[in-house]
Amino acid sequence: MHTLYIVGTPIGNLEDLTPRAARVLAEVALVAAEDTRVTRRLLNHLGVHARVTSFHKHNWWNKLDRVLEQLAEGDVALVSDAGMPGISDPGSELVTAATRAGFMVEVVPGPSAVTAALALSGFPGDAFLFLGFLPRRKKERQVALRQVAALAMQVVVFEAPHRLRVTLADVDAVFGDRPLAVCRELTKFHEEVFRGTAAQALEYFESPRGEMVLVVQSSAPQDDASLHSAGAEDQADVDTDLRVRLASLRHEGVRAKDAVALVSETTGLAKNRVYRVWVELGRETI
Repeated sequence: MHTLYIVGTPIGNLEDLTPRAARVLAEVALVAAEDTRVTRRLLNHLGVHARVTSFHKHNWWNKLDRVLEQLAEGDVALVSDAGMPGISDPGSELVTAATRAGFMVEVVPGPSAVTAALALSGFPGDAFLFLGFLPRRKKERQVALRQVAALAMQVVVFEAPHRLRVTLADVDAVFGDRPLAVCRELTKFHEEVFRGTAAQALEYFESPRGEMVLVVQSSAPQDDASLHSAGAEDQADVDTDLRVRLASLRHEGVRAKDAVALVSETTGLAKNRVYRVWVELGRETI
């Protein structure tokens, strides 16, 4: 029985690749990569001439069966552009499918932008919440931040440079002057850590460049009643917006699968939650 290896790759500095990861990449029959160009640069650095195929969020559905067929013939390594596959990166679908098909699945741990940023922040790392990339829409983004603002744990967020300033503005609106760290270009030549408040970070990052990880310091515990009230209001706003979106798509004759996929992608909400509301709307029109 062949094995699917989930391989962690460097988040910047190629020297951070583990010896085990280098060996696995050299031995497998196929490397399934988020971006073949990025992965080939890593393989060239290692002097490895492995077969590479693309496997990312835009083609995983069409590539899944073919990668499983290759796995039946030999070992396969799953990699993302940086860090661990499946952590705000594609790959979890292949892991699930390979497991269900009876293949062995092993993880080859590697660098993590989450833990690297948390360590650099100077905030305690005994409890933290990782949110990945926040929703693109301002309203949903602020709702997501409000839902975790009162938690007694650090909040870790990924962000692209072109969206850093709008995210910092929302963090400032929701978290106020709570201390945070903005970790830029981790492990790369221009690595930088800004420590301060969101308002101060907005002044500092006038033209952001590079990949960012934000770590916001935890909140002191708040009154349960006030927390519940704020969370209920936010939840009601999201539910109302969700129903309006889906009702409009249903009126336009969009199929359930396409409507759910579209709304989930644009709002960041889980597909199963979106689908439940779609079904509820269908029952109301009967």
